[in-house]
Amino acid sequence: MEDQVRDGVRGAPERSLLLQRSGERIAVIAAHPDDETIGAGGHLPRMEDVLVLTVTDGAPADEADWKAANCSHRDEYAALRRAELVSSMALAGISAERLECFHVQDQQASANIEAIALRLARWLREHEVGLVLTHPFEMGHPDHDAVALAVHAAVALNGRNGGAPPRLVEFTSYHRGPSGELIAGLFAPGGDPGEVRDLDGTTRTLKRRMLATYRSQARVLAPFRTDVERFRPAPTYDFTAPPHGSGAYYDMFNWGMRSEHWFLIAGEALKTLGLGPC
Repeated sequence: MEDQVRDGVRGAPERSLLLQRSGERIAVIAAHPDDETIGAGGHLPRMEDVLVLTVTDGAPADEADWKAANCSHRDEYAALRRAELVSSMALAGISAERLECFHVQDQQASANIEAIALRLARWLREHEVGLVLTHPFEMGHPDHDAVALAVHAAVALNGRNGGAPPRLVEFTSYHRGPSGELIAGLFAPGGDPGEVRDLDGTTRTLKRRMLATYRSQARVLAPFRTDVERFRPAPTYDFTAPPHGSGAYYDMFNWGMRSEHWFLIAGEALKTLGLGPC
């Protein structure tokens, strides 16, 4: 089907994934503060009933990260990351009361997949969430993949227990290109390329302002686009095997995890939870 343009949205009208159903609550579930703005910042101001959940506090153990932000210890850096999130979401009209965090240490989500999944399953039920926006599984950052697995597992667990699972939609994060380069704002090749949504000039300006509140992450955020956002229905993943052939971006860095270890952890978590591909 040829692309169509309607109200600034390029893509088939029947794939308008972010149009809320009457009374529907949206949960944006991200690994770190700033991931929500990278993936869906242009759409957050349009959401009528939205909760933003960050699984980690955005502060790793490596003192180089928090010293670069002029923080004297990890807790101070975590508080700074939280303050940046609050400021960014305020620009989108989302109050601090709608921002939640599981307070997992940055780069440690992979070590807590099962616990995060079980907690998420309860959280989704308690908040009666109808639509979840979250990361794809793309081997960009181990925390991103751990959150993707935990979200899919939580939805599967609630469905297995007779609940009405929320719709599950992905926003773009980043992944490794064929030459090891960072690819941001696109889904990894081999799957659904997603629905492309152009952001108008006013929305682009707002998203740039939202990203700019993350002053501690200015260098990290430089490659990310503000002109379009992409979304797609989440596929079923085999979290124990690579989702594409370009390798793990995080294998090039000391982010506390290697991909071969991540797959073992993922397999153990799924086994413990009694799940397969989900």
